[in-house]
Amino acid sequence: MASPPIPSPRDHIPETLSSEAILKQAKADLIHPDPQVRILAIRYYLEKSYPSIPLSLLQEILSDRDPDVRAQSLRSLVKFRNPIVSPLLKKYLKDSDSRVRIVALQGLFQFQEKIELNIFLQFLSDESTWVRRKVATLLGWTQVEGALPILKELSRDVHSMVRRAALFSIATLYPDESEDLLIEAMTDPDPELRKWAKTTLEKILTRPFKGKTASLTTRG
Repeated sequence: MASPPIPSPRDHIPETLSSEAILKQAKADLIHPDPQVRILAIRYYLEKSYPSIPLSLLQEILSDRDPDVRAQSLRSLVKFRNPIVSPLLKKYLKDSDSRVRIVALQGLFQFQEKIELNIFLQFLSDESTWVRRKVATLLGWTQVEGALPILKELSRDVHSMVRRAALFSIATLYPDESEDLLIEAMTDPDPELRKWAKTTLEKILTRPFKGKTASLTTRG
């Protein structure tokens, strides 16, 4: 038999309760032993009450022992265009769990602030392939000054998934500079990457106006 669904925190909070009573219930839900309950509590209380939630409670939420709870905390906070969130995102770029680091990275881009390049440099040797790939992908979403050398470095990553994501971003933002790299990638050890590089290079070489960003449809 399927397990009964976990009730949302809002299911047991009457509309007549005071803000103090709601905060008391929030504190209880946010330390519940089941991380799924804590995640539901974050989605409800944090998104409904922030920034009225005390900073001390917010710090407890972000320090949760479960990485999925920490990641959900950051996702919820990003929805608020509040200056206090940006330093928190930068702090959790160094989280021990790759999922949290990825959420923090995405959050910085969503804030659309000027991002210092040294933030990306620290991820060139990140232990997680998925984090390195996310950096390569995010750099292709927007024109970040000085990103090309970082993308070139990622295009030589040990994992083909990262190499392809970096090459895609280079081909999207710097089509002229990508030609030599794509030619080199046509001898890559990964046969799928070799095939993709050949197709992508053909699209760039046949674009109507040389120097304009190519219209590429196959995401890296």
